[in-house]
Amino acid sequence: MNINQIAKMAGVSRATVSRYLNEGYVSNEKRERIKQVIEETGYNPSSQAQTLRTKKTKLIGVILPKLHSDSVSRMVDGIGLVLSKHGYQLLLANTQNDEREELKYLTTFKYNQVDGIILIGTIFTDEHKKLLSELKVPIVILGQHLEGYPCVYHDDFHATKDLAAMLLENASRIAYIGVTQKDEAAGHNRQEGFLAAYASKADRVEKPIMLESNFTIECAYEKAKELFAMEDRIDTVCCATDNIAVGVLKYVTEIGKKVPEDVQIAGIGDSQLGRVVWPKLSTVHYHYKTSGIEAAYLLLELLECNSQRPKQIRMGYQVIANDSTRK
Repeated sequence: MNINQIAKMAGVSRATVSRYLNEGYVSNEKRERIKQVIEETGYNPSSQAQTLRTKKTKLIGVILPKLHSDSVSRMVDGIGLVLSKHGYQLLLANTQNDEREELKYLTTFKYNQVDGIILIGTIFTDEHKKLLSELKVPIVILGQHLEGYPCVYHDDFHATKDLAAMLLENASRIAYIGVTQKDEAAGHNRQEGFLAAYASKADRVEKPIMLESNFTIECAYEKAKELFAMEDRIDTVCCATDNIAVGVLKYVTEIGKKVPEDVQIAGIGDSQLGRVVWPKLSTVHYHYKTSGIEAAYLLLELLECNSQRPKQIRMGYQVIANDSTRK
């Protein structure tokens, strides 16, 4: 079965069938006849042929830092929810938090046919920015703010500032465990938010101990061990992520301290794990799925409306006080 046979059976021209297949204008009467023939015959047009005609692949490259992340999975869920309804498929590229892998996948998508890219990025080096400037397809950045590019990002500074302010109401000796400062959002902005909150309480709270972990529970556990070896009087630990907070919680309970009576702990992300550990983790809720939905619609605007403006969306948040912090 080919396009000529479909045209003959529907009683229309080959050009009319071609317009139908490529979503061009076809009268309602002819559209229904072509649709009926295609359904009856089970005709499936060649995707390669359609790509050659339309110059579109209906593929979107999504570069993400890790597949097993609760926050990333919610973002991807939102992206897929929107793009699948508009006939696009996702190509997921997992970088394992390796900036070299981000560069590799950006290069791959640069030279291989995708209609657009969503980058759930972590670090933007000069090499990243050079590759981004060379892209011929639209890109939306999700989870980070980068000036001059369409992006959907979270208010990490104010979210952490508000979380830390809550903790400091019932703290005398506080610590902060963050992540690499190369990560603008989770690293730099969250740490700056914590320090801004501390500055307003510096007259009554001792100078905080600052440590840096990676994103794993195992590393956070070791950092908690290091922290309490340095200072056993710590009564509050503010963490850049829920995973870090869970690692701290594990160590603190193992050494016989009560949470939150002896040590209160809070993270960021409102992860599933943070909801099932005990005590239930105080945290910041980010609208990750909604941010994925917003990023997908932003990309569609660039793809289908030929929008050139670098629209930037800052998402809201909610501080949630659960059982791991003192009331």
